[in-house]
Parts: sequence; structure tokens; C-alpha cells
Amino acid sequence: MIYEMTVQVRVSDMTEGQKWYQMLLNKKPDFIPHEGFAEWELIPGCWLQVAEGVPSEGSGPIRLGIVNLEAERERLVKELQVEYFEICSRAEVPVKWATFSDPWGNRIGLFEYVDPSDTKERVKTILGRICNS
Repeated sequence: MIYEMTVQVRVSDMTEGQKWYQMLLNKKPDFIPHEGFAEWELIPGCWLQVAEGVPSEGSGPIRLGIVNLEAERERLVKELQVEYFEICSRAEVPVKWATFSDPWGNRIGLFEYVDPSDTKERVKTILGRICNS
């Protein structure tokens, strides 16, 4: 049984990397066990680790579900100087999505459900699983 997950990205400059991911995620790390390493719990049981080291080329993207893709794109372009990125969609896919890179080349994706009721249902399902565990 899988009950938790962790995904790791590497950055060549931990000070700048921690600052960048703190701005991306709108919160300070939840856990810093030692120098060169920081973790954020994105949702219960789902962790993003940022470690100092050589970034892995061609991996990812890590995709994060958000509520408003257009607004988040504008925030990232303005606050983190992320290069403006295209938002994609297809009629048969219930989400729209976009992909960009952090300053170290790690690919990050964002997605938003097209129907807001799908977002509410996913949140309800996730919270229900957590509460019923």
C-alpha cells in the first residue's frame, strides 16, 4: 500500500533554490533536516524536496494542480521572472495545463480543471481519504 510520496528536484545554489521554491509555493519549507536540503508538504502526504546538487536534465515535469492557471502564470512571470509560457488545452481533456522551467532547468507543470466542480470534487475526495484514514 502506498500512503505517501516524495518528489525531489536539485538546484546548484541552495540559498537561491530555497528562496525560489518558497516564492513558487507561497510558503516557507515545512522541514529542513540539514544544510542543502528543504522539504515542503504540498498536500498531506505529498512532499517536494529541494536538494543542493546537479539538476537532472530532461526529468519531469512535476505537475501541480491549481485553481487559476492564468493568474498563477502572471504571478510567476512577475515575481519569479519565469519566461512567459503557453497554456494548453484539448477538448477531450478535462484540464488545461502549462509547463515551465525553474532557473536550474527542472521542469514544472501546472494544471487546472476546466470545470470548477471537478476541482471541488477532487478536493473533497482527497480530504475524505485523509479524514477517513
